[in-house]
Amino acid sequence: MKAKTLLAALCVSFGLMGVSTAAQADDTITLGRTIVFENNDYGAEIPLLVCRRVNAIKVKADRDMFLNKIKVTFKNGDTKTFRFYRKVKEDDTTDWRKLPYKRCVKHIEVFAESKNSSAGVRVLGRQ
Repeated sequence: MKAKTLLAALCVSFGLMGVSTAAQADDTITLGRTIVFENNDYGAEIPLLVCRRVNAIKVKADRDMFLNKIKVTFKNGDTKTFRFYRKVKEDDTTDWRKLPYKRCVKHIEVFAESKNSSAGVRVLGRQ
């Protein structure tokens, strides 16, 4: 009985050690992805299943697009709007938009227009 308990504890501890080193290896995470279309008046939503703690946000475009703004909703219900109003070329990123401190992001809305029929958007966060 004690051997099984000891083996289970060792497996859990080794598993947690691997997770913690992987999380510290890179401080940039992908918060979510979505697709924007041309000539739309609504935001493309990115619901997050788990709360992600970040202190800065930036956007990467998979195709050429015009990025208007991003609306971020936090765990406590507060919202923050980051206004960009610029063209973002294919495989290009915006600058980091900082938050005053680490906040838990729960939902993201991207307001943009694609120059082609559609464009993929990635929202990145920095821990």
